[in-house]
Amino acid sequence: MCLAIPAKVISVEGASALVTIEDVEYRASILLLDDVKPGDYVMLHAGFAIEKVDPEEAAETLRLLNEIANNSPH
Repeated sequence: MCLAIPAKVISVEGASALVTIEDVEYRASILLLDDVKPGDYVMLHAGFAIEKVDPEEAAETLRLLNEIANNSPH
């Protein structure tokens, strides 16, 4: 199964961006997208930003992923 996770763009430098997912920072390639800027939300998969999403969609996706994680057997 492939999973993409919403991430908020903090800064952009060339073809990469510093993004955050729930206060954890990552470096991501933004080669696949045009016009990525700080404040945007992107779907992050295997270190690549694969699409832009609106903030509400990003928040809902993170909420659902947390709900799944909190309700799964450990």
